[in-house]
Amino acid sequence: TLLQENSIYTHNANKNYLHSNAGIKQEQLIKILSFLFYIFRHDDLKEMLDSNKDSLKLEAMKRIVAMIARGKNASDLFPAVVKNVACKNIEVKKLVYVYLVRYAEEQQDLALLSISTFQRGLKDPNQLIRASALRVLSSIRVTIIVPIMMLAIKEAASDMSPYVRKTAAHAIPKLHSLDPEQKDQLIEVIEKLLADKTTLVAGSVVMAFEEVCPDRIDLIHKNYRKLCNLLIDVEEWGQVVIINMLTRYARTQFLNPNINVSITHMRKAEAATLAKRKPYVMDPDHRLLLRNTKPLLQSRNAAVVMAVAQLYFHLAPKAEVGIIAKALGMFEPYLKSFYIRSTDPTQIKILKLEVLTNLANETNISTILREFQTYIKSMDKDFVAASIQAIGRCATNIGEVRDTCLNGLVQLLSNRDELVVAESVVVIKKLLQMQPEQHSDIIKHMAKLIDNIQVPMARASILWLIGEYCEHVPKIAPDVLRNMAKTFTNEEDIVKLQIINLAAKLYLTNSKQTKLLTQYVLNLAKYDQNYDIRDRARFIRQLIVPTDKSGALSKYAKKLFLALKPAPVLQSTFKDRDHFQLGSLSHLLNAKAAGYQELPDWPESAPDPSVRNVEVKDSVCARRTVLTGPEGSMLFNMILLAHLTESDSGSGSESASASDESGSGSESEESREETESEDEEEDEEKEKKRKKRLDKTKAKKPAEESTIAPSGSIKMYELLHRITGEGLAVEYCFSRQPFSPDPNMVAVQIQFTNNTNSETKNLHIEEPRLQSGMRIREFTEIGLQPCESVTVVMGIDFCDSTQAANFQLCTHTRKFFVSIQPPVGELMTPVFLTENDFKKEQGKLMGMNEISEKLMLGEKCVNEHVIVERVTATANLSRVPCGSEKECRFAGKTVSSGCLVLVTVPTKEGGGAQLTVNCEKMLIGTLLVKDIMQALSQ
Repeated sequence: TLLQENSIYTHNANKNYLHSNAGIKQEQLIKILSFLFYIFRHDDLKEMLDSNKDSLKLEAMKRIVAMIARGKNASDLFPAVVKNVACKNIEVKKLVYVYLVRYAEEQQDLALLSISTFQRGLKDPNQLIRASALRVLSSIRVTIIVPIMMLAIKEAASDMSPYVRKTAAHAIPKLHSLDPEQKDQLIEVIEKLLADKTTLVAGSVVMAFEEVCPDRIDLIHKNYRKLCNLLIDVEEWGQVVIINMLTRYARTQFLNPNINVSITHMRKAEAATLAKRKPYVMDPDHRLLLRNTKPLLQSRNAAVVMAVAQLYFHLAPKAEVGIIAKALGMFEPYLKSFYIRSTDPTQIKILKLEVLTNLANETNISTILREFQTYIKSMDKDFVAASIQAIGRCATNIGEVRDTCLNGLVQLLSNRDELVVAESVVVIKKLLQMQPEQHSDIIKHMAKLIDNIQVPMARASILWLIGEYCEHVPKIAPDVLRNMAKTFTNEEDIVKLQIINLAAKLYLTNSKQTKLLTQYVLNLAKYDQNYDIRDRARFIRQLIVPTDKSGALSKYAKKLFLALKPAPVLQSTFKDRDHFQLGSLSHLLNAKAAGYQELPDWPESAPDPSVRNVEVKDSVCARRTVLTGPEGSMLFNMILLAHLTESDSGSGSESASASDESGSGSESEESREETESEDEEEDEEKEKKRKKRLDKTKAKKPAEESTIAPSGSIKMYELLHRITGEGLAVEYCFSRQPFSPDPNMVAVQIQFTNNTNSETKNLHIEEPRLQSGMRIREFTEIGLQPCESVTVVMGIDFCDSTQAANFQLCTHTRKFFVSIQPPVGELMTPVFLTENDFKKEQGKLMGMNEISEKLMLGEKCVNEHVIVERVTATANLSRVPCGSEKECRFAGKTVSSGCLVLVTVPTKEGGGAQLTVNCEKMLIGTLLVKDIMQALSQ
């Protein structure tokens, strides 16, 4: 209707009427059209989601997830999306669950309608779907489904997939916050998950423990040693969580390692009481924690390094805390990385300034001071003040530059910015107290500037300096007092107090010139509005002016006012925060933050260490052995051989504590000694047998399998760690040889090593869980004798994707969930082309099929030979002849689809040199460019 009306107005002869009314109608029209656009927006996506074609649904979900990633609201699509949760296409279902996790809490009523579908998802064969269904359920914040969530978490906690068990651990705090009454049941699930032996679950369940029941230390006892030994293999986020938890645990279970040191600082009575106790000996479990966290100081993650640093700070003997300084000292070569940028927030600027000040030494101080000088010109006033204080701290810490810093700060006194001048005066005052007799010229210079400086703190600091060292400037001090007396009534209170002090000191040292002036100032102060100033004036008058009523103190006036005062120490604003745990938010803010847990005090007496003892079943000897003290089961000593070789005198107990089994028991001292002597004899015999077996297995091949000799330097990857595998260690490599049963599969060579002294039987693969289109060719079932190594070959069709192939590695007693993820360069096989063929094929793969990046060669890539070696090590490609010395060419094709891959690498930088990859599959090309760039940049 509005459109029709507007068309009528266009034929109206009265143009004024036309313009006035058409404007109103057009504004209404815009509002209505905007409303209609809002109603019908995303209609194309809704139609695609309602389609019968999975390809359209997948495309719609990709666009919706992309919208969410860009921060756009897609909540109105919830009804259309949730209908597809039952879609059979696995890729669509994954993206649907990604969407639901994001909006389930906002659209709770609609989510509840699909609750039965989510429950079915918990039984899905795909681990990702099971985990996603649980995440969606835990995101629906409605108390009515608490029983369903509890049941789902319990089932997920027993799932065969560690990824699903990890998700169950993440869901526990959500359910606890929704219904705290479920705490007891959730603690049972936490206790079960704490006993889990996979590194994937460890960090998540400890986080759940910290959220739900951090005071239940008894749940940690049996799992303490296992967590210490798994720590090195846990993901970085999990390492931080576990280290923080173990720090609190250790403070409740072990004695203070510095107890002997602290005796020297105690009173005699307390020291005598402590001296009667037994000499301190560190608990082996305490040493285990310190030893297993020490390697993490080399972590690439700053949070992990910080977590270990705070652990050593709070738990280690003073003699060992020095390694933290070495770890943090590794920042010294990267000094410029801490230079402040103008875009940094003030808090970050001040933190960087703190780091630079702490890293300052005789070698780099000149560079740091030049940097500080530029910071003083900043518009950020708080940062400028902190920079001047940092200069003062550098001058205090490094005596060689004290004069240089003082001269630089004096120059700042002529700065136009009052804040700069004021802060400089305060810092100069503190520095002059260290050597006042050598810097009388500076005091004179500052006295001359007092008329120009208006900031009260700066004026007060100058007056204090003149009064404190009035004997060094006997001619200037009285004149300063005379000038200040004139403006006394207009000064700030802090300045008035210093004028009174200056008058008193001059009266005591130069009464002839300043007696009347001092009485005048005291009379002014006597009637001041501020009672502090009035009281100070009365007190000083009675003290310095002798009368009949003067007390005994007046004799000591000079000693009171002119006593030598210790030079102040310029300290960091981050000092004196020891009452908070190092690295915590409360430590950073210097105030207790919400959720902060106090670090427990050390116990007076050592708690019972036997609570951490675990019982192990020895299948070979058919007996039960308690891991306590220096003894341990023979089986686990074999498994943890690497740990034993690195341990110290207490290593026996610590290696024994590496067991992650649970239980309890005891043995008499006599039986232990007998067992030890028997085990020593058995060890010698078994060691001889082991060497013989290893010699035999060097040339041995498993039945019905042919291993492939890897070409060149092939990288080995860990598939199953010997601890996780309970003695079974598995490694694999991509042999880069054709897989004869199926040329479209990548040959994966797997090496099994049995580190135990019992036979491993029926080693095979079960339940491969693969992405759509991927295939796997299993190896024939094998067995392993004790200490035997066997190599097999299996084939995997990765469908030209770097997605992992997941499956279960099974023995006659256990099942282990493992995955093999290929680097993009291992998805190819070499192709031999002539130079002309290369150019011809490259011409066909231009435009969207070409990926180029500017190349930055590393220091070691000095010649063509090194470049070729690194490229071929990164990707399974062949060298193509090239007439130019400026570049190298390589060719290959993907194993699965046979798509051609062409690579051109310049041998020298400069002139716009670019690494180029031509490939039909853009994702393959993009990933390959990234990997080759990384290899050549080192």
